[in-house]
Amino acid sequence: MGVKNVAELPLHGGHVPGWLARRMRRLTGLVLRLAVDEYGTEGLLERLSDPVWFQALNNVIGMDWDSSGSTTVTSGMIKDALQREELGVKAAGGKGRKSRRTPEELRSIAELYDLDPSRYVRTSRLVAKVDSVALQTGYQLYHHVFFLDEEGNWAVIQQGMNEGERLARRYHWFNADELVVEPHRAVSGLRMDFALNTVARETDEYQKTLVDVVTDSPREVERELKTIRAVARGYRPLVYYKPRDVDEVATIRRYESLGRLELNVRALELAREMSVSSYEEFLLIRGLGPSTLRALSLVLELVYDVHPSWKDPVTHPPDPFKFTYAVGGKDRVPFPVERKTYDDLLSFLEDLVSKHPEERALVRNVTRITKNWRFPEEDKRPT
Repeated sequence: MGVKNVAELPLHGGHVPGWLARRMRRLTGLVLRLAVDEYGTEGLLERLSDPVWFQALNNVIGMDWDSSGSTTVTSGMIKDALQREELGVKAAGGKGRKSRRTPEELRSIAELYDLDPSRYVRTSRLVAKVDSVALQTGYQLYHHVFFLDEEGNWAVIQQGMNEGERLARRYHWFNADELVVEPHRAVSGLRMDFALNTVARETDEYQKTLVDVVTDSPREVERELKTIRAVARGYRPLVYYKPRDVDEVATIRRYESLGRLELNVRALELAREMSVSSYEEFLLIRGLGPSTLRALSLVLELVYDVHPSWKDPVTHPPDPFKFTYAVGGKDRVPFPVERKTYDDLLSFLEDLVSKHPEERALVRNVTRITKNWRFPEEDKRPT
């Protein structure tokens, strides 16, 4: 652990054994049913978009407490449970190839709930573009799950990986009105020294200038980028304007630390042909990737003196390690999963969901009893 009370997400391989997966599915379904009964579908989505609640659910069902798999496995269990039970909320997408089926699955869900599918398909695409292009910290997205309820409320859980650091980062969204202005409910991971952040609240001028520049002359942007690279190598053109007190080499290196600087001129020409008028429309242009946005941002900084934010928006949620004591952990932390305890818990909850809501006050009493319990720190070990 690099920081106290923070759950890191190291990249983990492996799989969940069948006997445990079957129990996880049952327990996940029971927890979701109780949550919907208690808080409604919107309340459930709001909790899924809370990294502490989500991680606590992961721990309760017996998954690793500090693994990248806590996102993919738990999201998969939730999606499966929502598919099997009609709770008024469904999930689309998943890990890797499954994420590409999100638009198709969202259309089916929207049809089921009599909602306009185009709105949610667009939102799904834009959310993915924000966390892969508009916000860059060296993490590549590989997981995208979109939750939608019958009232039109939505939440998204995405995850990216940084193979060099062997870490994952999770992005939580919930009913965001502004998708390109500080849109996240939370970002769970380790804070970086800097991040290319073009959706911070202070980037309004940056977004407007970028749209103006790309709809004016894509070829001019290409020429400016070549000039900047030449200047960084020591070449001094007869006419070259730059902001005062700017170190071009240091600025370029900062951008290059996030990846290559390559313009997709065709994507910029498409933006011009479509006369995009907003940053949202620009991000949705096909072919616009991280390297193109890095190159554009560099030009904006050194030629137009307009800057993105370099603040990493990650949050550090309290570590919900205490919930691993429910049934144990898949990788034997804080102790191996106890099948009998797990089965007793399932039986208790299955009996609980059949009771009248007023009879469920017992659970709240148990919550009050355990609220101040603290786990032994020596039990917290990396898995």
